[in-house]
Amino acid sequence: MIKTPIDYIVRISENILTSSYENFDQETLENAKKRIIDVLGCLISGAGAAGNSGLIDLVKDWGGREEATILVYGGKAPVHNVVLANSMMARSYDFETVGALVEGVDYASHISGTTVTTALSLGEFKDISGKELITALLVGDDIACRLVAASISEFAMGWDWVGIINAFGATAIAARLLGLTIKQIQNAFGIVLSQLSGSFQNIWDGAATFKLLQGLSAKNGILSAELSKAGLTGPEDALFSKFGYFHLYTKGCRDPEILIKDLGKKYYAEATFKVYPCCRANHAAIDCALNIVNTYAVENDRIDEIIIYVSPMVRNMFVGQPFKIREIPQIDAAFNIRYCVASVLLRKTISLEHFQENMVRDPEIRNIVNKIKIEEQERLEQKLGASVKVKMKDGKELFSNVDYAKSDPLQSPLSIEEIKKKFMNNVTFAQNISEENAEKILTLIDNLEKMDSIHELIKLLST
Repeated sequence: MIKTPIDYIVRISENILTSSYENFDQETLENAKKRIIDVLGCLISGAGAAGNSGLIDLVKDWGGREEATILVYGGKAPVHNVVLANSMMARSYDFETVGALVEGVDYASHISGTTVTTALSLGEFKDISGKELITALLVGDDIACRLVAASISEFAMGWDWVGIINAFGATAIAARLLGLTIKQIQNAFGIVLSQLSGSFQNIWDGAATFKLLQGLSAKNGILSAELSKAGLTGPEDALFSKFGYFHLYTKGCRDPEILIKDLGKKYYAEATFKVYPCCRANHAAIDCALNIVNTYAVENDRIDEIIIYVSPMVRNMFVGQPFKIREIPQIDAAFNIRYCVASVLLRKTISLEHFQENMVRDPEIRNIVNKIKIEEQERLEQKLGASVKVKMKDGKELFSNVDYAKSDPLQSPLSIEEIKKKFMNNVTFAQNISEENAEKILTLIDNLEKMDSIHELIKLLST
């Protein structure tokens, strides 16, 4: 029974230590495997994205003990530096698993790109089994998802939770794998409190640092657990203290009981597997555009005007702003709803190739973008739904409405076969892991609970 606010962090810390593979139901286990597959596929495709090769060179130049493998590129370095790189690669195309699903509610989050890579990299260093990899991953996902669900927040506050919520998840994973005591786990959460950060200005400015937050959360989580184990103390209650998480980074706690309800019985995680390599807020409009080009023979030079209807929330986000190309065209395209709809109308499909610089700079894209305007629809408030209307010069109007984008975890979840196909498409796009090894990776993850050591999986993920 909870008596004081600090009891919440104590209960959470206890659960990190006492959780075991036997706690998990089949659906939870299957989702964990799906997310490992999905994040690794996105890491493979994202390895060559802008800025990553320079980051890898830095990690190698820093040197240090060879504790964990830099995935895809190969080479080893201290685990906290390796996980920085691995997590950033996984986020590069904004394509990895999202959406914390807690008690049937889908909350905006980007947790898995941090937690999967943290569990893998630190798990390699500690030479853990497949069962322990899954267990550590799920205790990290669970606390991160519970924090998302309990927090009162909004995009307008400017905090990007990838650099905040994810750090708690990574700390939980590291605490588990490094064998911290309950008191040390409390200290680790207190230590990571001083490392939380993340501004949405990164995305507004089209800066590559939007993915840095993914890596910093992973690195800081491991570092916090290591510091605690070494004897450093931190604030006693990282969540509810006067200047703790809820008071500094949110507008309050929606319901503290979310943090401990069915703790140790239910393990929450993300469940939305993206089908398009761009911000999830773009997806319903992409679905609308695909419906239109698959239903009608759309000749782009005969288009008079295109109207995208979205909720006020989406309209006022970065995705709803005018399209412009800055230093990294891929980022500008991935976080802009006008580009995504224009690309579908021009190419009749959408894929990773369409976010490469030559495609983004195609003059025909600009011609279509200039015909697009965005309007708010109040009925879509709090939804990521959208409608698209294409007005032709002959007066004909082509229309499509989508309330829930494809792969919505409650309305149209992706099957394991679809997630594996996405993985292989990422491999084909990247050309840095052989298809033979990719198939072996999928087989190993299918049988992850049977692995005594995850080293075999790590070897297949580096060149």
